[in-house]
Amino acid sequence: MNNLFFLVFLVFVVVMLTLDLFVFHKKDHIVGVKEAALQTAMWIGLAMAFAALLYFHAEWVHGRQVEDFATLAELNAYRHETAEQFLAGYFLEESLSIDNIFVMIMIFVSFGIKKEYYHRVLFWGIFGAIVLRFIFIFTLGALVAKFAWLLAIFGVILLYSGVKMFRPQSDEAIDTAKHPVVRFASKHFPVTKESFGHDFFHRVDGKMMITPLFLVLLVIEFSDIIFAVDSIPAVFSVTTDPVIVYTSNIFAIMGLRSLFFLLSDVADRFWLLHYGLGALLCFIGLKMIGGELLGWHFSTTASLAVILGILVVSIVLSMLIRKPAKD
Repeated sequence: MNNLFFLVFLVFVVVMLTLDLFVFHKKDHIVGVKEAALQTAMWIGLAMAFAALLYFHAEWVHGRQVEDFATLAELNAYRHETAEQFLAGYFLEESLSIDNIFVMIMIFVSFGIKKEYYHRVLFWGIFGAIVLRFIFIFTLGALVAKFAWLLAIFGVILLYSGVKMFRPQSDEAIDTAKHPVVRFASKHFPVTKESFGHDFFHRVDGKMMITPLFLVLLVIEFSDIIFAVDSIPAVFSVTTDPVIVYTSNIFAIMGLRSLFFLLSDVADRFWLLHYGLGALLCFIGLKMIGGELLGWHFSTTASLAVILGILVVSIVLSMLIRKPAKD
């Protein structure tokens, strides 16, 4: 990996997060569909720009030289394959993150959080996810490089997760008092019963206490950790290159907030997407198991086509088929 590239990438992430919090969302407000759509388009555009960088200069990102390749055809093939791996990882992570959005919506509604505070919670949730995923991805990358058979184990986990997603969904609100994160935090830290605007901490009678909004942030982080157990190994089915896995993850989760606001009011319309994501996890799980145990091989192009195909078909069918009414 090119250390200069990684430094530039981290600076880019910090700059974008700083602009997001202190410029674009300096004041708490409800993010509308138009604003969310523009931000989503921006993040997708930035991801496509990075894919273009890989398409023309993948060797620089990995700290290699043009002279390391025997022929120009070999160099171009390396560039194209790396760019395709990034796109496959990005769209896979973006697709799976949609299911996490449904969970986030339920968390906010269950805790009764005002919509103008959604962005603040999601911002710091994404910030925490960036750090945790860095640790998770590079640790997993090192383990997979040493123990390739781990991919088959993760394949079984993904297959199991995919099958579970075909079960009927529950629309019941979360029991906030019994949530394990809330119970743990309430037991070990002082928590206020009332909220204080967008504050995560508030001093009461001279004592610093956690507010309910911070509890929501903890629950969001916890749900992202659970989500990452499926999504990150899934991206490793496309490539075992930690740099590509991490960058594709970061671009996807950086755009997660705008995607959340874009889909939050229309989530029910895409009712078949949940099952499409289950099919996607089953495909990835079988691909990982078959690749390690049976020698199956799917090209990056084929994987990318399946990922996009399942996503598009799920969305189109959701729009064409009316969701059955509950008894």
